[in-house]
Amino acid sequence: MVQETSTDLVRINARKTDVFDLFNCRYYVGSNPYLDTGALVFDFAVVEDRKPLPIQDYVTRVSDRYPHLREQNYESYAHLFAQTVSEVGKLDMNLHFHRWSVKSYGEYTKIAVQALHERTIRSVVYLVWDWFEAINQDDDFFWDDQLVTLQNRFRQSVYGGPTVYALLRTAYEKGIPTFYLWDEGLMQYGWGKKHIRGVATTFNCDSHIDSDFTTRKDDCKAFLHTLGFPVPQGEIVYSQKEARQVAKKIGYPVAVKPVVGHKGIGVTADVKEVDELEVAYDRALEAIPENEPARIIVEKSIKGKDFRLLCVNGRFVAATERHPASVVGDGDSTIGELIQKENRKAARLDTPTSPMSKIIVDDAMEHYLEEQRLSLKTVLDKGETVHLRKVANLSAGGMSINATHTIHDDNIILAQDIAQYFRLTCLGIDVITEDLSESWKAGNFAIIEINAAPGVMMHLNPAVGESVDVPSHILETFFQSGLDARIPIITFNKISVEELQTTIDHILLQHPEWTIGAVCRDAVFVNRSQKVLRDDYNSNIQSLLRHPKLDLLIAEYPEDTLEEDGMFYQGSNLVVLDNPSETEMMLARDVFDGSTIVIKKEKDVSIRRKGLIEDYSLGEDEPFTRVYLKEIGTVL
Repeated sequence: MVQETSTDLVRINARKTDVFDLFNCRYYVGSNPYLDTGALVFDFAVVEDRKPLPIQDYVTRVSDRYPHLREQNYESYAHLFAQTVSEVGKLDMNLHFHRWSVKSYGEYTKIAVQALHERTIRSVVYLVWDWFEAINQDDDFFWDDQLVTLQNRFRQSVYGGPTVYALLRTAYEKGIPTFYLWDEGLMQYGWGKKHIRGVATTFNCDSHIDSDFTTRKDDCKAFLHTLGFPVPQGEIVYSQKEARQVAKKIGYPVAVKPVVGHKGIGVTADVKEVDELEVAYDRALEAIPENEPARIIVEKSIKGKDFRLLCVNGRFVAATERHPASVVGDGDSTIGELIQKENRKAARLDTPTSPMSKIIVDDAMEHYLEEQRLSLKTVLDKGETVHLRKVANLSAGGMSINATHTIHDDNIILAQDIAQYFRLTCLGIDVITEDLSESWKAGNFAIIEINAAPGVMMHLNPAVGESVDVPSHILETFFQSGLDARIPIITFNKISVEELQTTIDHILLQHPEWTIGAVCRDAVFVNRSQKVLRDDYNSNIQSLLRHPKLDLLIAEYPEDTLEEDGMFYQGSNLVVLDNPSETEMMLARDVFDGSTIVIKKEKDVSIRRKGLIEDYSLGEDEPFTRVYLKEIGTVL
């Protein structure tokens, strides 16, 4: 582990054979003196009594894996190391982390690399360090296994789910601030009164009653039937005996599924006879959560292809055809071996950005193979295709195909009519039909179920076809731009409690209906009411930006806080600096177009706004307060 204690360059963390040394690692959740985004910052040095290889030797080895790095020139070993960490940090998932900085301090260099998940980026840095040292020793480096470990680490983080990551990345690109609320287990988008909170595609503004209603497949089906929409004939059963009776009444083939469920777990389609029905019933029963009653739906199985229709804010935005997992024979390999080969494909890395998940081998698959008189040991003829499941479950290895441009207008209207009955931001509607380009009114069209928390990756990154930017549709429901997600922020490098109270009162005189959050190193306020000040300075900032009625934030960020913790937010509308240090000048770096910067050095004052600079000196008894209170009007 890193001993973050010293910059004495004799040897800090380096082993006896190491050429490079890394020390003083620090993770910043947001803007910091070295990079205006969340980053891992650490010191890098060449060990005093060791001589590295020529820099081109490292470039040659590194570029074997990252060929585009060969095309660049590097000022130093630190620049190459930083660039390599940045590339490895994308984890072969095309993650959006690409920013880094290098600053020399003579005998050592401070490197900052953009990051989102601290544990993952720390491991990335150590992986690259080990890689460089292996190059020094001309040793083999078992790269792939370590990369898989890092990919899994990121996937298991709160940011690693495909839908969560897609929304985070889109928010980053649009300039919408985001942060994770650890105590609530929710992601927040935006600040103060502008913010929304949610899990994946479910948000705090959604009706939880409607969301719960979509999980009750029986009630939803009855509701859709009442509206005149096509749903399969069927009933709820509580035993295998009842299941057999209903299947006989409505006629085989039937579909069997739990009343409460998700992701196709426990669903069996195209059940053709009694023995299959009993197996399907048991599978559905196993999928029901312990706290739910044992209720199973048996309904007519509709012949056709599986489609997901997605609506955002009551409007249709995407359609995806879903195929069950399958393999194609090569004349030599068994089905089990073909699955292993298929799972090694880059498209099935099962990362937050890959178009397909790995094919899962389970009892349901083996049972379906048995129905086809096959097994995992069967060798398929060359070119022979075998479907591995009846249900097109993408999380079990199914394939998604963009069908957005093929859908009939009547089917778009049907999807929107359903979505507008629900107070939900996102609604997924699963249907079965032979041809989505034909109207549902022509027959052979059935709504299978609706989903209140649909995933986005099948549309954003389908296995076949063009991408539909669903995350943008979702976030634009709440924010037309990044500016719409923000409230005004005034940042000081130093301000006393009395000056803070004066500033609050000055704003409330102009906007008495506003809710103002304010924090300095000695106090926290919401309007004139003082609140609890916690030791973790940035937690005070987070709590204020989490306030659902906050109209404006005032925050002090002195040098020691910036060096120790960095800033929780990025970007200010007004920055007021009183004899700032070099570190505190970063506050003037992190501003928006049109922001105002007020800098006082002794008696001299500089005001910068929209490319204009105004310089003057304070009078003998003229307080600095008068200057910045006047400038506050520019952000209100």
